[in-house]
Amino acid sequence: MSLADDIFIKMCRDIIDNGYSTEGEKVRPKWEDGSFAYTIKQFGVVNRYDLSKEFPAITLRKTAIKSATDEILWIWQKKSNNIQELHSHIWDSWADENGSIGKAYGYQMGVKHQYKEGMMDQVDRVLFDLKNNPYSRRIMTNIYVHQDLHEMNLYPCAYSMTFNVTQKVGHDKLTLNAVLNQRSQDILTANNWNVCQYAVLLMMFAQVCDMEAGELLHVIADAHIYDRHIPIVKELITRETYPAPKVSLNPEIKDFYEFTTNDVIVEDYVTGPQVTNIPVAV
Repeated sequence: MSLADDIFIKMCRDIIDNGYSTEGEKVRPKWEDGSFAYTIKQFGVVNRYDLSKEFPAITLRKTAIKSATDEILWIWQKKSNNIQELHSHIWDSWADENGSIGKAYGYQMGVKHQYKEGMMDQVDRVLFDLKNNPYSRRIMTNIYVHQDLHEMNLYPCAYSMTFNVTQKVGHDKLTLNAVLNQRSQDILTANNWNVCQYAVLLMMFAQVCDMEAGELLHVIADAHIYDRHIPIVKELITRETYPAPKVSLNPEIKDFYEFTTNDVIVEDYVTGPQVTNIPVAV
């Protein structure tokens, strides 16, 4: 069993056994048939993954690590808000006729801001500080921009990353850690997808800044399982588990903007069967 499996199983059991049901409450999401999509949820779930020990992919079913990486590069590297630059279809329901999701996600990452050191966007500011001021307590991003919410086709779910640098005793290199803040998460469809893609992002930033990847702390304000997902989750968490896969990066890449999905190397990833035909609430 991977550590990610253990965390996922315990989280799902806690939500199902002790969570709060929104059935009958005023909710926004609906199923394709027009009925309201209710959830059972827990407030304030916090999960911690140590990337120096193992990569946090569940083995209960396969997480498409390279596709998850493609999405995170779409947001953080391409700084795009157009699904035509994305190789998956997960954003199709929120895109307009031109493929845009509005002033969300990658758009916010590409906005340049004035700093004492000059004009930079949020990604370049993080990279600048990690290389020049690694012990700063101000290395963070935030894409939940209130003035632009009315022009976003979906409000950001994973909205903030805070980076923090430490150093392990006896290690020459610094250790890069990060906190991922998420206001809301559909546990079945998105939990391990988000964990894996931000783990890869942390590994990429660590490599280009000549650091070691450390801990990823995932904070979820509203961790929920949709009503129609509960039977799927109950079956999923009873499955056999396997050791965590080995995930590494092409060591030749020293510039964040040169990474591609081909530079993410996934080995020994043994999993249970994929879950198909999962209903998605919009």
